[in-house]
Amino acid sequence: MRSIDAIKQRCESAIKRANNLVDLERLEIEYVGRKGELTTILRSLKNKSEEERKKIGKEANDLKEELKRRFAKLRRELEKELPGLRLKKERLDVTAPGIRRLVGGVHPITVTLRDVCRIFSTMGFAVAEGPEVETEWYNFDALNIPADHPAREMWDTFWLKPTNQKSKIKNQKLLLRTHTSPVQIRFMQTHKPPFKIISPGRVFRYEATDATHDFQLWMLEGLVVGREVSVANFKSVMEVFFKELLGSGVEARLRPSYFPFTEPSFEVDMRRGGGSWLEVFGAGMVHPQVLRNCGINPNEWQGFAFGGGIDRLAMLKYKIPDIRLFREDDIRLLRQFRRAS
Repeated sequence: MRSIDAIKQRCESAIKRANNLVDLERLEIEYVGRKGELTTILRSLKNKSEEERKKIGKEANDLKEELKRRFAKLRRELEKELPGLRLKKERLDVTAPGIRRLVGGVHPITVTLRDVCRIFSTMGFAVAEGPEVETEWYNFDALNIPADHPAREMWDTFWLKPTNQKSKIKNQKLLLRTHTSPVQIRFMQTHKPPFKIISPGRVFRYEATDATHDFQLWMLEGLVVGREVSVANFKSVMEVFFKELLGSGVEARLRPSYFPFTEPSFEVDMRRGGGSWLEVFGAGMVHPQVLRNCGINPNEWQGFAFGGGIDRLAMLKYKIPDIRLFREDDIRLLRQFRRAS
């Protein structure tokens, strides 16, 4: 009997604290469920005397029925309040500040690449693309760099080993392109001059990584072929490009150099505000043999070509000191380019 009275007191106290259907269901299981406290007492009566079974059984059953009625009443009250509680919980306050969205940023290489394409597009250049896995002919031979040419040492090449003989294309060895010049060769083979194109894309060099070098980089190359194309035209294009990309006060100059696919060849240097000269592009007038390799008559057409790293342009524009930062996905760097997107 004392146990039944204690159960009644605990249950009444718990009912007062129950303010949702979850609490109510827990109480029903705890006190009147199949394994509840009152059910356990009733099942234990078989070991009692007949007088105890009558007395304790009646008290336990009466309390069980009473609790069931109270639980049912409380359930009806809570269910009436439920729509209001749900409406209050789901109420939308249009004056409250919104949830801040996490906004990503465009990678600085992508920002620079977009700027480069936009600037050259305003000067009438088309954008051409090509495969990153190339043949030896497109990457070297067509550019006047045969197998025994010492200039091949200028490009540290990732050669690819074919898995079977069918992997070879016309018996040509495969490689990861070392520049995007093969795109120019492919374009000249399938288009008639005059034309102006740029060929941005990833290239691969088998070399050590440091603050200014990487085995993978983005490269920009350009090609103009026409009847009266000159070095003066090229220098003018470079001056416009540097001014649009890097701002006013940019100067450009040409220095004599050597490349097997151009003649004459030169390096393109630039500086801002009277600072130090910095090498940016390699360039020159397209070698006549390269034009012949693509089916273009060098007696009728001539042109200039240029190439340089987009990574280096991004480093110049945004004053990034180490090229390796572009590959590390450091969120502190990328956050600075949210507005550029």
